[in-house]
Amino acid sequence: MSGKLYMLPCPIGEGDPYATLPAANGEIIRSLDYFIVENARTARRFLSRAGIGRPIDTLEFAELNEHTQPQDIERLIVPLLSGRSAGMISEAGVPGVADPGAEIAALAHRKGIEVVPLVGPSSILLALMASGLNGQSFAFNGYLPVKEPHRRDAIRRFEKRARTERQSQLFIEAPYRNQKLFADFLDVCAQDTMLSVAVDLMSPTQWIRTYSVGQWRRANLPEINKRPAIFILGSKYI
Repeated sequence: MSGKLYMLPCPIGEGDPYATLPAANGEIIRSLDYFIVENARTARRFLSRAGIGRPIDTLEFAELNEHTQPQDIERLIVPLLSGRSAGMISEAGVPGVADPGAEIAALAHRKGIEVVPLVGPSSILLALMASGLNGQSFAFNGYLPVKEPHRRDAIRRFEKRARTERQSQLFIEAPYRNQKLFADFLDVCAQDTMLSVAVDLMSPTQWIRTYSVGQWRRANLPEINKRPAIFILGSKYI
């Protein structure tokens, strides 16, 4: 009988994990000794804070990230095929959603291994929840092109979807490029297009605002350089 693959959410930011994670997650975490993780050092730190209840050195870690070769993914589930359960942990938030984990979950399905998602914070959903924009129809688009004119062309394309289909369009950026993306939205988009900016979610410095592009242009803009952020383009309030 195969083990299970638990998709383990990791808090966004520091502090007590159970301020944002259900206590029931801790019971599952403490039952595991094999973890597939984006970064072993970060995962060890999280598990220590989560009260794993045993020496970290007794746990086994296998990394799944951008450096993992496709031919190496198969070996990560070998322990599960022999009946051992595993937890998948990404750097922050929920694995498999804008973070590594989807590949291992897909492989588990192909091998008949049960995949169990647990409750935890997703910066994408948190930003959408607080934005006031359309939560009935939305798309997460990840990163926009870095180079011009592709970047501005992409912004115009997604803005058109937001306005004509009333579908909220969500984006992330490398934190050190946040200010440039913010400026591009304000330069390219129509003044009545809505733009929501969510920064430092679930931290003491959390900051979330939704205004029209015209209002943003007249406002004192926040300093968001090197701060984790989610950007959302949308139509007028629903």
